[in-house]
Amino acid sequence: MRSLILASTSKWRKAEFDRLQLPYVAVSPEFDEEAQQIDLEPQAVALQFALGKAQSLAYRFADEDALIIGSDQVPDIEGQRLHKPQTLEEAEAELARLQGKTHYLHTGVAVIEARTGRHLCELASVSMKMRSLTPAQIHHYVSVDRPLGSAGGYKIEGLGIALFDQIDGADQSAIVGLPLLVLCRLLRAFGVDPL
Repeated sequence: MRSLILASTSKWRKAEFDRLQLPYVAVSPEFDEEAQQIDLEPQAVALQFALGKAQSLAYRFADEDALIIGSDQVPDIEGQRLHKPQTLEEAEAELARLQGKTHYLHTGVAVIEARTGRHLCELASVSMKMRSLTPAQIHHYVSVDRPLGSAGGYKIEGLGIALFDQIDGADQSAIVGLPLLVLCRLLRAFGVDPL
């Protein structure tokens, strides 16, 4: 069987990948999102960063029959990309901006065949309707979940689920940052099927 390399050390992405019951190795990508000066639509950024993460490791596995999997999530409100807050104050500001509104999570997935460089990419988008929140509720949430470095200023895997009224999308696993329906489709295109 081909080697599978997940270009991520996110415990959430690893937990999602574990659901497929395929052997893999998680490796930190050599890709600096902050260094990228990109003026693209949020969907395009998600795809480009997913591919960048996977490509950053391809050279390390070029002599193996390996598939490198990259994924990146970009929240988008009204066509503007949201960033990952680095302080609690930034997280509160992001949530204040999102509360009472619908935004989108765009998650790009890329699979690269390390030996040949052949790659496929696909996007999964999910609509997220956040409930109306008071400043006290936002402050409480941020102090409990501490969503630093989390896209949009929340962790949907934790208490962040309580921030929302409605979530719509074809691939609910995209919310966590690794859309499994998309990933399975891409892996099958390279001859790998969890079944």
